[in-house]
Amino acid sequence: MMKFSSKAISEHAEVPLADDGKLEKIVEHWRERREPSQVERGESKACYVVSVGRERNPRVRSAQLSEIVSLVHGQGDRVVGQEIYRLSEPNARTLVGSGTAEQMAARARASGATMLVFDAELHPSQARNLEDVAAMPVCDREAVILNVFLRHARTRRAKIQVEIAQLEYLRPRIRGVGLDMDQQTGGMPNARGPGETASELLARKLDDRLLQLQKTLRKLTTSSETQREKRSDCKRIVLVGYTNAGKTSLMNALASTELSARGRPFETLDTTSRCLTRHGGDVIISDTVGVIRRLPPRLLASFESTLAELGEASLLVIVVDASDEERELHLQSTRELIAKVGAENVPRFYVFNKIDRLPVDPLPDDCTRLSQGAPWAALSSQDGDATRKLADSLLDLVRTNEDELTIFVPYEAAEVLGLVYGGARVLASIATDRGMQLRIRAPRVVTARIRHALRERAA
Repeated sequence: MMKFSSKAISEHAEVPLADDGKLEKIVEHWRERREPSQVERGESKACYVVSVGRERNPRVRSAQLSEIVSLVHGQGDRVVGQEIYRLSEPNARTLVGSGTAEQMAARARASGATMLVFDAELHPSQARNLEDVAAMPVCDREAVILNVFLRHARTRRAKIQVEIAQLEYLRPRIRGVGLDMDQQTGGMPNARGPGETASELLARKLDDRLLQLQKTLRKLTTSSETQREKRSDCKRIVLVGYTNAGKTSLMNALASTELSARGRPFETLDTTSRCLTRHGGDVIISDTVGVIRRLPPRLLASFESTLAELGEASLLVIVVDASDEERELHLQSTRELIAKVGAENVPRFYVFNKIDRLPVDPLPDDCTRLSQGAPWAALSSQDGDATRKLADSLLDLVRTNEDELTIFVPYEAAEVLGLVYGGARVLASIATDRGMQLRIRAPRVVTARIRHALRERAA
């Protein structure tokens, strides 16, 4: 009978995925922690990276390839070869077609690769078919991102969030991971019918583990929400931006912290909050997980409670790497994430970071266009004078960009009540026969929308 057990959260190492090719490795991970890790021993896989997509713009395709290469490096592996393949029509069986896959595998072996990495989301059956055709392990974009996240998870909460996403990724990939997964493992003594297959047994164990982790995460989320409620009277500034844009370096400069700010994707996963004012006070600044294009939905779901910080902010500071040629694409991905977590109404301030890497300072017109008219600053987080001026500007903004007003909202005005409870803080409320008398405080952009909605109703 196959045994399956789990270690405590604090002992988690990297969860082996289906692309490792052996069920024994998956089971072994749960049975005992591997020490030292592959990375600690200096071991890494030689990867051949293929950027697959329908994008026609060569500049965008090149940027996508550079990003997946940096992610592969981020999970501790080497890139020995790379190519771009523009997909005209996806093949249901192998995504790129068997003939093309064989040619890619031949080029990979010629470059000394031991693994094929596709910058695409592969269906479990596509991954298995590609491994059969290529005769080598195949890893998709989601598996790479999951491994990078797991490598950088530090706190118990982050490790749980990433492991949930890992197990949800692994669940449909149980079949075909190296053993005869349809082999029956035996039934109950003196009972009728066959026992569970190995795949059914492992699936059940994974489901049990998922339920356990989700229950623990709910408790940790409740605790975090309680902590945020205790800080509800404070103004909150939240840094958000594409991964590796320099958010953590800026956080260190603004709040005099010493957080790890190495130039690697997703170096920061856990939200870190500090007082922005020198001796404590009413303004808190937080650094959040970085943004990336096509963030796997299961990771977005796992980090939903963490990203909820964005919607509760008084001000979003969107950090942009001004030296990155793809800054406009990165800004688009950041805005899409802000919209997904319901933070569209939060006031914004743009910081164009790393200008020390530019031959000349960015043009004001370009910064105004990219910031869509919102206030902005262009600086290097290494410039102490510039960051001190930025801190003063942010403090002035969050302390002056809110209005307090008293309004009456009829019960039938559901759209107005939605604006109030979605973007304002209710300081007092009185229920009457016709509606709600409310005293609220909210950013001016929100109070302006509420006033406009009330005027339209009255017209």
